[in-house]
Amino acid sequence: MLDVDISHDQMTRFLSAKEYTSKDLWAQVKTTVRQIEQEDGCLIFDDTIQEKAWTDENEIMCWHFDHCKGRSVRGINLLNALYYSNDVSIPVAFEVVRKPNQFSDIKTHKVKRVSEVTKNELMRDMIAASVANAIKFRYVLTDSWFASKENFEFILKKGKHFISALKDNRLVALTEKDKKEGRFVRISHLELLDRQAVRGWLKGLQHEVLFVRRVFTNKDGSIGLLNLICSDLACNGEQVATIYQKRWKVEEFHKSLKSNAGLAKSPTRTVTTQNNHVFMSIYAVFKLECLKIKHKANHFALRTKLFIKANQMAYEELQKLRAA
Repeated sequence: MLDVDISHDQMTRFLSAKEYTSKDLWAQVKTTVRQIEQEDGCLIFDDTIQEKAWTDENEIMCWHFDHCKGRSVRGINLLNALYYSNDVSIPVAFEVVRKPNQFSDIKTHKVKRVSEVTKNELMRDMIAASVANAIKFRYVLTDSWFASKENFEFILKKGKHFISALKDNRLVALTEKDKKEGRFVRISHLELLDRQAVRGWLKGLQHEVLFVRRVFTNKDGSIGLLNLICSDLACNGEQVATIYQKRWKVEEFHKSLKSNAGLAKSPTRTVTTQNNHVFMSIYAVFKLECLKIKHKANHFALRTKLFIKANQMAYEELQKLRAA
């Protein structure tokens, strides 16, 4: 297809020569980020697991708990930082979760793996790197799995704001007096309307924050509740809800990563080549985003257009062969 400009051996050497990291990703996306960034941009964090049940185990290809499936699966656990501004989503940092240390479980007597750093620590490192890279953003958006007071305090120290989901059992106080006297209640017990915001304190966090309730009607007709926390006291409930809606852009990114960039299709076997395949998949989604900016079409529409064009060319070639 490339007229032997790039051989299979060249690609193999490329994937195994060095391990590509967030620094390499930033070098590739920096110019585009500078073109679209704004002061009110959002840095969105989420992790995803690409299951690969039959691939040999190593420190990145190992067992992780999948919260969507409610069980442990074998595969690659990937933490991404997605920058969103001007309706453009660009990956600016990533970390493949590594579990290099092995131990024997006392109860099951099975050998298990453990990471040297937590995903929360990885996220804080990625935030620090984004600040050091002078990316313009105002908000860090996360789900409830990253809603620790350590993360919130770190974000505030970096001069940024956070908006995050909270689990129903998190304890809050709505007055400073209740906070000082230790009278906290579960956030799920607050009587709030959809998009209503109230000021208060999260237990363990010294800064005053906003609590916002979202109310949804599920497909089965049941009512779903989502509790949000926001450090920007200048916002109202409507603004917090609107900004947090942008967090779903990372879900779209993960969907494109798996459906359009072949994240699961890697035949690689070593840690370095597996890591680099992840890097190239992320870079491929970034290039799709660049095409989206240019052609005003989403990733799946672009992919369909390419497939249709490829099929048309193949059909034309087939007709030539038949006529020969």
